[in-house]
Amino acid sequence: MTFYDDAADRFTATVSATSDWSAASPCEGWTAADLVDHVVDTERDYFTRSDLELGDRPSGSPEEVWAAHLAAVRDVVDDDVRAREYDGFFGRTTIGATLDDFYGFDLVVHGWDLGSSQGSPTTFTEADMDALDQAFVGFGDHAYDEGVFRQPVDVPDDADRQTKILARMGRS
Repeated sequence: MTFYDDAADRFTATVSATSDWSAASPCEGWTAADLVDHVVDTERDYFTRSDLELGDRPSGSPEEVWAAHLAAVRDVVDDDVRAREYDGFFGRTTIGATLDDFYGFDLVVHGWDLGSSQGSPTTFTEADMDALDQAFVGFGDHAYDEGVFRQPVDVPDDADRQTKILARMGRS
């Protein structure tokens, strides 16, 4: 199973456990429903730019939208698509690497945001934290470009690894 697929399955579980779609999320100005829309819309934009057709954007409840979107992604993405190379923002890469390194990252982070909006933040796995740390190295200073992450927040030196990672993303 790829990192993206694993993160998508766990995001699905968090979406399914969400009961208050109007709840505020840790992302300033966004509700729980807005998080799902963001994830779906950014992924769909990426697939469009990659000349991959997912069909019409799903409609319905956030849970229905996410389920239909993920089904469309899984119908389109096979080993050949994952291996397709292109020139990305950080250099030559593949669709599979982008799904794992960026969109998998996004699912883990926004899964935490979505769970937090319901009072049940998710716990990162060691693999999540390894991937998040590695992604931060890849993002470099761009991690703090407009619309990516807020500036880091201070946490105690003895904070656990997940807390430190969240603090790097401006989340407390």
